Order: sequence, then structure tokens, then C-alpha cells
Amino acid sequence: MTILLYDLVGRDTARPFSPHCWKVAFALAHKELEFERVPTGFTEVPRVEGGVSKTVPVIRDGEQVVTDSFAIAVYLEETYPDRPTLFDGAGGLAAARFVERWAAATLHPPIAQAALKDIHDALAPEDQSYFRESREARMGRPLEQVWPGEAALREAFAAALLPLRSMLKAQPFIGGEGPLFSDYIVAGALQWLRVVSPFWPLEVDDRVDVWFQRCLDLHGGVGRAVPAAA
Repeated sequence: MTILLYDLVGRDTARPFSPHCWKVAFALAHKELEFERVPTGFTEVPRVEGGVSKTVPVIRDGEQVVTDSFAIAVYLEETYPDRPTLFDGAGGLAAARFVERWAAATLHPPIAQAALKDIHDALAPEDQSYFRESREARMGRPLEQVWPGEAALREAFAAALLPLRSMLKAQPFIGGEGPLFSDYIVAGALQWLRVVSPFWPLEVDDRVDVWFQRCLDLHGGVGRAVPAAA
């Protein structure tokens, strides 16, 4: 049975951009599970599966409805243990929890600074007012004032990605010789930026960019199927 993934989109429903939804898309592809994306705008989220969650991703797997990207990954691991593992044991699960907190605290802020205005401009009109009001309340200033300048952003990304860049000297993926959910947490964040913003902070020979391009090609190129923002 095909799993439904409620996926955040703007005007162009073929360009899902949520980092959390991308984590799940990568995880479903990793598990070799058939899934169908259900394009969902911001103002449609409260109606998903009867209002089960205030945010997406949400998946429906038969009679099961699961919310929250990390909870979905755990559900997939427990429900489909015969498929390729997302965590490779309890240690990998614990490490993924750390990576998720690290990405949210360290990597998401500069991505938000780079991309919030681009996201707003890509949304359907009915979603733009909600997005502007909620994000300006969160950031404490108008969206037009969030962009700190290219030099400041490049410096912020260089600092945020230093641990990953250093680690990739020793192994091809965060998960080791192959990808695990930890990889998809970070790849989902960078895919968020790639899909919505023409700004890209990495040079082509940067270890992090090489790793990210490798992630985009995984599982039949599920990540690469959505082109980068022009």
C-alpha cells in the first residue's frame, strides 16, 4: 500500500521545500517504500487528516497516521524492520537525536535568514499573509530586513558546517560508509535552502557540498528530482 506524505508546498506544487518533509521523503526512499506526496499549503495544514497536527510532515500508512519527522522515522524503523535501517541500532537513534538538535540550533537559523523572503514570495497568495505575520513575529522584524548580507551569511554557514566538514574527512556519510537518518536530517535542511533560494553558501569542492550532492543522488535521485531554485 502506498504511504501518503503530506508535503509543504508553495504556488508550484511540484517544489516541496520543508526540511522536515524532506527528511521523511529521504527516509521513505531509504526504506524502499512506495509513497505519494500530497501537496499541502500552509493554510491547508489544519485540515490534514482531520486536524491531527499543526505542522507537516504527516504520513498515512494504511490505518496509521503519524506526525513529526523524527517520530515518523522511528515508526518506519519499527514497522518495517526488514527494510534498510535508518538508525543501525540504539546508538544510531541516539546520535540522530543529537544531530536533529544540532541542525535546528545551528544550521536552521542561517538558512532561515537566507530563505524566508524567498519562501514568502514563492507561496500562494492565501498563504503569504499567514507566513509573513507568523515569521515576522518570530524574527522580530520585517521579512525584508532578515537578510544579513551575503558575506555575513557565508561566514555563518562556514561556522555552522565546520563540524560536519571536519567529520567528512574520515567517512563519506554521517552514518559512516552509508547514509542513515542523521544524514537526511542535515540533507533535508540544505535541500530546504536549495529548493527555495538562489543563494548557495558552498563551493563545488567543499566536502559538505560533495556529500550533499551524493545525498541528492541517493535512492534514484529523489532529492535531485526537484531542481534547485534559479
